[in-house]
Amino acid sequence: MRSTKTGMMTLCAATAAVLLTGCGSDKPKPAVDDAKPAASQSPAPASSAPAAKTGGATHEVTLEVGGTGKTAVMYSGIGSGFETQTLPWTKSGTAELTAAEQKVGYLVNVVPGLITGADGKLVSAPCSIKVDGKVVSESDGIKNSKGCSYIIKQ
Repeated sequence: MRSTKTGMMTLCAATAAVLLTGCGSDKPKPAVDDAKPAASQSPAPASSAPAAKTGGATHEVTLEVGGTGKTAVMYSGIGSGFETQTLPWTKSGTAELTAAEQKVGYLVNVVPGLITGADGKLVSAPCSIKVDGKVVSESDGIKNSKGCSYIIKQ
């Protein structure tokens, strides 16, 4: 009973932390570029392609939660959400960092809920975060039950 309360308290604390730090839109705001083109430069030709962010960097991000069954999963960084998911669960997307975010960092995280472990006790589901194909954060859900988070910087 005590481990259930501890697990729920950990999940509630992690949820509150993410909700307090993860407020905002799904996409980072572009950096404001006040620089004007020099008089000798001609304007770029019109194109149907979307304009690229100046100074922006993109990273492919994959969030994963392992295990079987269903559990609540909270995530942010490539969109955000808090929903019951069927495990194993994966979400992939592109994080576009502004020039400022490249300096201070851009947080991506995933906080899985509880699942029944091999011994019948409730444990956090294992998770991992990959950035550009490289595992940058992982949790087995037993020794580390805080979920996974990573700050992308250049």
